[in-house]
Amino acid sequence: MPEIGIFLVPGAEDHRATVAQAIAADEAGLDYVAVQDHPYQRRFLDTWTLLAYLAAKTERVRLVPDVLNLPLRLPSVVAKSAASLDLLSDGRLELGVGAGAFWEAIEAFGGPRRTPKQSVDALEEAIAILRACWSGEPSVTVEGEHYRVAGAKPGPQPAHPIGLWIGAYGPRMLRVTGRLADGWLPSLGRLDTDEIAAMHARVDEAAKRAGRDPSEIKRVANTPALEGRPDTWAGQLSRAAELGFETLIVPVPEDDPVGFIRRLGEDVAPGIR
Repeated sequence: MPEIGIFLVPGAEDHRATVAQAIAADEAGLDYVAVQDHPYQRRFLDTWTLLAYLAAKTERVRLVPDVLNLPLRLPSVVAKSAASLDLLSDGRLELGVGAGAFWEAIEAFGGPRRTPKQSVDALEEAIAILRACWSGEPSVTVEGEHYRVAGAKPGPQPAHPIGLWIGAYGPRMLRVTGRLADGWLPSLGRLDTDEIAAMHARVDEAAKRAGRDPSEIKRVANTPALEGRPDTWAGQLSRAAELGFETLIVPVPEDDPVGFIRRLGEDVAPGIR
């Protein structure tokens, strides 16, 4: 039974319209509001601030950064922010994370420029810190090349076990997902359909090698934009689900976004479920 959510652009120029889309998703019965995170984009609201605001404006829809720009966000602070928002929203937060992209923009904004290897190394260290901070231990020490905490006192504890979903594409990132993550979160528009089964298999193999059950790793996909008449949307989404994804995050068009969200939630999603 696929879950359906929307992929929200955190537009600042008409911020009320941005918020209205999330409220419509909540009212229409959709499962997720996923918000992209590009802090260096001047036309965007800060994703974390927006998620906190949306948590107060909605009642049931779950919230997720898709995906959080970790090179510009200290993992220990992310751990505290995520736990706090999960607590305040009654357990409605999941955490999408990535190794980083758009390095020139990240560097211009004061962040590091990392090689592909360094970016994945840093992601693994960040995950270790996030997990440790949510473990309930009174003191956390993680010594890494890119991140470190030394006797940190974490808290508060989240309201539920926050899922860590990784936006992964390359072989090593897929192996990290299998070993360490709670979910795999690719964008299907970046992939050839023929690649996807092998990528699932790579995640599964890494999970088994780590002594984990691959079925416990949630498969979430950012879908391509829906095209054509609304009566064709269910078929388009069903084809994405058939590629092995249990949660589908759908981009919102610029034209009549609230109307689109209501049709998606009220007319299309129930049929797919």
